[in-house]
Amino acid sequence: MGTVCVEIAVRDDPHLAEALASLARQHRRPDRVLIAASTDSPRAFLRSAIANAPGIHVEVARFAGGVVDARAGAQLVISEEFTAFLDSDETAPPEWLERLIAPLEAGTAEFSGGPTRPSRPPRTSVERYMELLERSIYEDLVPSRVTYLPLQNTAWRSAPLARLGFDPRIPFAEDHDVESRAERAGLRGVFLPEAWVFHDPGASSGLLRWARKRYRYLLAMAMSLLKNEQLGRRLGERRRKVRHPLRLLEDAMKPFALVHARLRWSRVKGARFVIPAPEPEPAP
Repeated sequence: MGTVCVEIAVRDDPHLAEALASLARQHRRPDRVLIAASTDSPRAFLRSAIANAPGIHVEVARFAGGVVDARAGAQLVISEEFTAFLDSDETAPPEWLERLIAPLEAGTAEFSGGPTRPSRPPRTSVERYMELLERSIYEDLVPSRVTYLPLQNTAWRSAPLARLGFDPRIPFAEDHDVESRAERAGLRGVFLPEAWVFHDPGASSGLLRWARKRYRYLLAMAMSLLKNEQLGRRLGERRRKVRHPLRLLEDAMKPFALVHARLRWSRVKGARFVIPAPEPEPAP
């Protein structure tokens, strides 16, 4: 069996302790867990979270900037054969990692991914909409095209992933960008419905917070589509509409996000970017 590093990017998400505890319960334990932390992540917070996961090897590397900067820089310190991604607000059942890694070890894919399930029933209209939207993504989009596979529940062969890298010019939609380039490079991706994880929906409960977060994602997704010359194909896709009033609000945001993305991409597309150097430190 090959070696596996599970990467979790985080600042101060209180769910981190639960995510780490779920990794400690894996049938196929990771050889290492790398916490790609912000330079602003409190040491006491990291110490407390790591104490919740006895028996697994956890390391911390700190990065300035946002989550994509952390993902880009973390590639410099991952030497394991496989890299898996789990978000700090997700928990994985004990079978998760072995299921996710299986097609990579069998040589039938270079990357794989599974769906998310809400960890509890929705309590607000926003949570209900996001549950329906994620279901639509995993039932309609991902099975037909793996470039729509969210990164937070994926595994990759580390060597080709390192060659692709993450582009800090594309914030938040780094999954679509790297998967689009993986597809263009001929890498094989596979969707594994059985390799699911639980996702806590609480961070998107408030309407205003959700709208800001969703607009940022629509902006980043449009930038990735422009960069990878896939905008025309995306606009031509026909997909089942989510039946929820918030879909109308999201549809209203999309034209503004597209115009914003064109302006922003025109400013940054020729810019050279520097992969942030990690600041390794012993696990707290």
